[in-house]
Amino acid sequence: MVPSSALSTIRARKLMAGSFRVRAGGYGAGESDFKLSNIRKFGKLHSRTKRRNEVRMSDERGKGMGAGEAIAAQIRALILEGRIGVDERLPGEQDLAARFGVSRPTVREALKTLAAQNLIRTRRGSSGGSFVNRYGIEEAQDQLVSTAIMLMGLNRIAPEAVTEARLTFLSAIAPLACARRTAQQVAAMRAEIDVQRNPATTDEEFCASDVRFHRTLANAAGNPLIAFQMAAVIEAMQPLLNMLTWRGRDRAEIAARHARIVSTLERRDATALINELAQLSDYTGRLVAEAQAIAGRSRVS
Repeated sequence: MVPSSALSTIRARKLMAGSFRVRAGGYGAGESDFKLSNIRKFGKLHSRTKRRNEVRMSDERGKGMGAGEAIAAQIRALILEGRIGVDERLPGEQDLAARFGVSRPTVREALKTLAAQNLIRTRRGSSGGSFVNRYGIEEAQDQLVSTAIMLMGLNRIAPEAVTEARLTFLSAIAPLACARRTAQQVAAMRAEIDVQRNPATTDEEFCASDVRFHRTLANAAGNPLIAFQMAAVIEAMQPLLNMLTWRGRDRAEIAARHARIVSTLERRDATALINELAQLSDYTGRLVAEAQAIAGRSRVS
């Protein structure tokens, strides 16, 4: 009988000799097997890589990560660095478990973490496995918004910081928005004002319209990276402001302020736009302060 350690050595040598074979039937369009030249990055095929992985695992665990999170962090880094290509198939659970020296449930936890971050997708069947997703700006933006929502839910960001950030970012992009805005964007913002002025509009619809209004203003800058950065403030944090201020706000007042913002944007008057944004921010700040004071009195009583 061959000792288990010898079997592991033989298996490793066989793996080192070539690549994983694509199953009959193949993979979907654009999908490929993860080659052994890349497999080394997951590393436990030789002692040097093993020691490096053990150091990494130790470092990650020192940061409070569990084994599954540490493995996910290492694979995520390889994907984001482009060292694992789009549509490449990751090794199976058993292979990853052997390379990282952990159990299959731990590997499964790591893969679930990566899937939740939209970095990989898993497919069942004879041609199944875990494949690297295409990761564009939209996917990154969704992840940014989700993270911002989580931070807000954990009370890690104060409402005052949200109003300050919104004013700072929108004021910074005002010149670009005035220079690049389109007639369609101006029309879209005016349509949102009509929604906000409609007495039949519910509070939920009003909040959604407010988000769309500010998102269009950010998009008017015509820069996808600006839109990406603004997503956390507008898509995630703007709803929080609406939740805090909906009782005290005057819909007609907000709609009127929005109308003035659109007018300055249409005239391409950046200075006037910045001034209107500052006034809207002051108004929102007062509403937030009043809402917090009421909540404070309620807790005391």
